[in-house]
Amino acid sequence: MPRRTATMLASTLMLIALLCAGVFIKVPYSEMSPGPTVNTLGEHDGEPVLQISGRRTYGTSGHLNMTTVRVTSADYKMNLVEAVYGWLAHDDKVVPHNTLYPDGKTEEQSTQENAEEFSQSQESAKVAALKELGVPVDSWVIVSTVLKDSPAEGRLHAGDVIKAVDGTAVKAPDDVADLVTKHKPGEKVTFTIVPAKEQAAAEKERRRASATRKVTITTAASDDTGAPRAIVGISAGTDHTFPFSIDIKLADVGGPSAGLMFALGIYDKLTPGSLTGGTFVAGTGTIDDAGKVGPIGGVEMKTVGARDKGARYFLTPKDNCAAAAKDTPDGLTLVKVDTIGDALGALEDIRGGHTDALPKCTTKG
Repeated sequence: MPRRTATMLASTLMLIALLCAGVFIKVPYSEMSPGPTVNTLGEHDGEPVLQISGRRTYGTSGHLNMTTVRVTSADYKMNLVEAVYGWLAHDDKVVPHNTLYPDGKTEEQSTQENAEEFSQSQESAKVAALKELGVPVDSWVIVSTVLKDSPAEGRLHAGDVIKAVDGTAVKAPDDVADLVTKHKPGEKVTFTIVPAKEQAAAEKERRRASATRKVTITTAASDDTGAPRAIVGISAGTDHTFPFSIDIKLADVGGPSAGLMFALGIYDKLTPGSLTGGTFVAGTGTIDDAGKVGPIGGVEMKTVGARDKGARYFLTPKDNCAAAAKDTPDGLTLVKVDTIGDALGALEDIRGGHTDALPKCTTKG
């Protein structure tokens, strides 16, 4: 056999061997790729994404698309070949597995957490939109979760309304932690609450006033890093009563990153005219009750997915701008937003044709 032929054969066999080995070598990485994008002004699976009743709504046009990212599951074991392919592919991103699933988080835990965040983002989107419209929203602090085997287990329950801690009225979720941590571990703390079952019953306002109870709990010491703090094992959140019905119909989506686009969709449906002027606008970003827009993960994948569907403008959280601008898809303008007010102002410029005035993202932010 000629030497050249033998060398080529040996090289080929070695390459095949390396590829085969790569298939069996598992690496601690996960993959992110562009996910579905849905128009919050349109329909999904045959029904409107935003359903509002009890209040006049108006016709809309164009797109206000929320965007998503697909990720490999917690128990998926990526091999070396897949990792290399993902690193080389433009539309995929390979990241350390513990970036998506820290502390050994299971698929079930991740799904549950994403569902809770998605639900909370919907509530905050409603509040932010209505506040921007000047529509009053009744809000109160609640027990969001109770940790298993914590001092609060069996004493407090998810959905309980927290009126006060040690006689001091609470107005925001952070107030609860601040008041509890004034104690030393082992000391008692008294919660003034309205039980969830009473709160959920008819005549909420009357029952909230009449069903108030006091629950005293002995605090425990925190087991995280740093000096021990007094804890009772709950997380506090916010619940709301809206003056009319707003229902968001979108299944199989998790996480908080659609908050901004939901808020804009609600605002658009409750105001005359079209926010987009018929333009295809997409975006992402968390939103809180005050309308503040927060950063999200996988922004590079979301811009690709949005542009592939035809988006011309992408509303980008200020803190994601630098990452998104490093590889902006052709034909897509990244618009920097920090609040729902910023987003509404940008949409006014877009529909008015004043695109030079838009606050655009750069690699510096």
